Amino acid sequence: MRVRLGLVVMAMVTAGCGYHVSGHADTMPKDVHTIAIPAWGNITSRYKLTEHIPGALGREFLSRTRYRVTSNPEEADAVLTGSVVNYLAFPSVSDPLTGRATAIQISVYLQVTLTDKRSGKVIYTRPNIEFKQRYEIAVDQKTYFDESDVALQRLSRDVARTLVSAVLEAF
Repeated sequence: MRVRLGLVVMAMVTAGCGYHVSGHADTMPKDVHTIAIPAWGNITSRYKLTEHIPGALGREFLSRTRYRVTSNPEEADAVLTGSVVNYLAFPSVSDPLTGRATAIQISVYLQVTLTDKRSGKVIYTRPNIEFKQRYEIAVDQKTYFDESDVALQRLSRDVARTLVSAVLEAF
């Protein structure tokens, strides 16, 4: 009997604690139904990032949320703008025999803002958010394949997953 009473009390206490599974809350304003994700700015030399990130964000919003996505800010209730502000790439692993790099670490710094178009209120902003990705380089020049673009695609998917979760959770 005491065990049952203890379980009931525990259930009542935890029911009101505000606990929820991450990624399932939606703190966006209720009048936002369409999000515009226009082309991003880029002040770095890696132009492909601005090709990959908006598309990955659009796919992530469509697959995980109820929002419609457009690239035209005139058709949206909220606008997600962003810019790639820094791109760094450096060898992280070297072949001990040749001294050549066998892995490259890339770090990308972004500025992101989601603004409610009607009120002008900023719903979400991160002025300097960092994302990292690593890729391998073949030591043998005959089998060399540039994997930097594949790494940028993976990084774009990571950016999209992280930012959509952050926007929904208001982090």
